[in-house]
Amino acid sequence: EMCIRDRPGITRTGPGPNPTGFASGRDTVDRVIGSGRLVLVTGASGYIGGRLVGELLDAGYRVRCLARTPAKLDAAPWRDQVEVVAGDIEADLTEAVDGVAAVYYLIHSIGESSDWTSRETAGAANLRDAAATAGVERIVYLGGLGAETDGTALSPHLQSRHRVGEVLADGPVPVTELRAAVIIGSGSASFEMLRNLVEVLPAMICPRWVTSTRCQPIAIADVLRYLTAVAELPETAGKILEIGGSDVLTYRDMMDGYADAAGLRRRWIIPVPLLTPRLSSHWVNLVTPLPYGLARPLVDSLINDVVVRPERDIRRYVDHQPLTLSAALE
Repeated sequence: EMCIRDRPGITRTGPGPNPTGFASGRDTVDRVIGSGRLVLVTGASGYIGGRLVGELLDAGYRVRCLARTPAKLDAAPWRDQVEVVAGDIEADLTEAVDGVAAVYYLIHSIGESSDWTSRETAGAANLRDAAATAGVERIVYLGGLGAETDGTALSPHLQSRHRVGEVLADGPVPVTELRAAVIIGSGSASFEMLRNLVEVLPAMICPRWVTSTRCQPIAIADVLRYLTAVAELPETAGKILEIGGSDVLTYRDMMDGYADAAGLRRRWIIPVPLLTPRLSSHWVNLVTPLPYGLARPLVDSLINDVVVRPERDIRRYVDHQPLTLSAALE
């Protein structure tokens, strides 16, 4: 395959809300037409980014990807249709944002090092400033759903997700922040943790909040639909929007739902009051492929309700009905 390096650092291969409720009429996703506009996808080698690139290409956008290790993108089906910039989110991003209309910020550093929260903040600030200098028109960020309720503070993971959104928005480029809970799809860390627990253990002792904390899981297809839709909707600029599926469930409900979909017997789940997040994380590390550094922040987050609030529901702007958990698992 022939590659043409047309600028340093870049390799090119191949060619208004309804205040009374939800959006109405034709699906507003139909309004999204890329028209050849160039967008930058950060985290393109990740679970969400790798799938989003194909959706953006189908919508008519030109796509540039930022990757620390470009070779990780070589097997992607869209590789010969995009530009790739080799670089790190904390390094010089001048070439990455040059000529870009919008940036999708999909980078998470969770569990990568002991200082992952500070690295997330630093990367967001660097991208924010580079985008402002380049005249980028919009930043779209996928963060984490959750709010402090009944005196329960957000976990460090969710605090960091929200802080990244604040840092990105602390600049002149309008930011659209989408907040999601568990994303249902093969490769999602939270989903893989749930799936492995159900497949490996016929019975499990769980913290009591597994049977009480509420979660609104969302299918990966719905996440991609919303991400693709918002970039060109002027009414979503500068807003925090929450996205979720059609069901509000406990984590026990989700485990039962996965067992049903996989043709397994429902697992015996015994809730106990004294199982700490630290012990739970070591247990998850033992029975799933997730390393402890990733499992711990995820388990810590399970104490927080992660449910869409009506005033921030994205369906006020995008008329799209998300899937149920059972449909997402099919």
